[in-house]
Amino acid sequence: MGRKNKRDRGRSGVIYSTNSSYEYQHEGGGEQDTLPITEQNLKVMLDKKKRGGKQVTLVDGFVGTDEDLKDLGKTLKSKCGVGGSAKDGEILIQGDHRDKVLQILEKEGYNVKRVGG
Repeated sequence: MGRKNKRDRGRSGVIYSTNSSYEYQHEGGGEQDTLPITEQNLKVMLDKKKRGGKQVTLVDGFVGTDEDLKDLGKTLKSKCGVGGSAKDGEILIQGDHRDKVLQILEKEGYNVKRVGG
């Protein structure tokens, strides 16, 4: 197996350009704008993979900025009275709080679907 050069990780495929005014355009283009509440399609599920057998309620499918995701996560954590985290488009709530999270999100106007058993 070959080694990847650490300096070129962010420049997929660009090696050298003779154009002195060339500026590399990163793919992805930054954060996505937050969709309105009525257009959000969230999935609520129970997960215990890679967590030492402990259960977490996982809210997936949020489309928006990290700040809005963290605000929603903070609201859910405070209303459930537990800890958790919000990152990478997912909100983790410690413990099995699927029913309570579903009620809270539906009350706020989100399109919510329960996934799994």
